[in-house]
Amino acid sequence: MNSNNLLRKQVVSEIKKKRLIIFILIVLSFIYLGLNLLLGDAGFLRYRELLSKKTYIEKEIAEVEKENIQTKTKLKSLKENPFYSEKYAREEFGLARPDEYIFQYDR
Repeated sequence: MNSNNLLRKQVVSEIKKKRLIIFILIVLSFIYLGLNLLLGDAGFLRYRELLSKKTYIEKEIAEVEKENIQTKTKLKSLKENPFYSEKYAREEFGLARPDEYIFQYDR
């Protein structure tokens, strides 16, 4: 009976060791998955970084589109409105008609 009891204790001890090993493996797996979800290439921190880049790029696109619309409007005015093209030539290039004088002041 003593050997039977000793054998039973040994079996119970082995079962506890196996359970402990399985528990440790499960905990380590969850730690690995958690770290991977947080710090991995497709993790949360990378997601936040890409989201901020996306917002920045969308803001830049909106500014460039606004500038593009202004440039198209200016180009259309230059093509269609002779008064505007004359004004633009006078202001940007300092051009004048043959009988005019231009006075420019440094700012």
